[in-house]
Amino acid sequence: MANFTLRPMTVSERKYSYVQSPQIQGQTGNIGYLRGDFGSNGNWFYTTWFDTRSQWKSDEFKQDLDDVINALRSQNYGLLRDRATMYSVCRENKDSEMKGNYTTEFGFRADSEKYAFLLRCIPVQGDYNFYCFCYVRKWLDKHIEEANRDIRFIDSHYKELFRIPDGEHIIVTDRYGKMKSYPCRYIDDYHLEVGCNLFHICEFVERMEQDCCTYRPESAAGSKNYDER
Repeated sequence: MANFTLRPMTVSERKYSYVQSPQIQGQTGNIGYLRGDFGSNGNWFYTTWFDTRSQWKSDEFKQDLDDVINALRSQNYGLLRDRATMYSVCRENKDSEMKGNYTTEFGFRADSEKYAFLLRCIPVQGDYNFYCFCYVRKWLDKHIEEANRDIRFIDSHYKELFRIPDGEHIIVTDRYGKMKSYPCRYIDDYHLEVGCNLFHICEFVERMEQDCCTYRPESAAGSKNYDER
């Protein structure tokens, strides 16, 4: 039985309890994820596994995953015991609450020695009740630490215009005045994802200038030093 710890996810960790881009999957050591539900009566236990990087799915990892899931199904933890118990455990841990697409969800992180398991729980009937995203622990922690530096945007002279937190949005206005919001993800200090596209920070500026577009932070979080280009 693997020794592990369990706690609510931090705000920075929550975004990694969803499917990531291939670039972020590689940097964080995302092995795959387990999706499960408790069936129509709330007491069954159905799961499906999805590979991300099957080459990292070692016997050691599979044993740790089995140990963590089985422990969370036990009476001692109860998080994955059944739908009613999941709801109770989630409500007892207010720090785990997170905004979902249509309802309140709950996020927990379980750590074994080498692996991190990020669980997003939805204790409602008619939906999948949990997703468990599995990572190489040290790779995930390193990426989160670096992403907390924020994403920087520059002009064509390499002057910094503004920064936004990882996962926040920018507004791009095209030459006709049409505006569109894009989520942005930190890759490293010189690369970012805007929507589904990967850019070097200089390449992004060049693309915006070629297309006669301007860009700005969507929220106040990136607006303190904002200078639109």
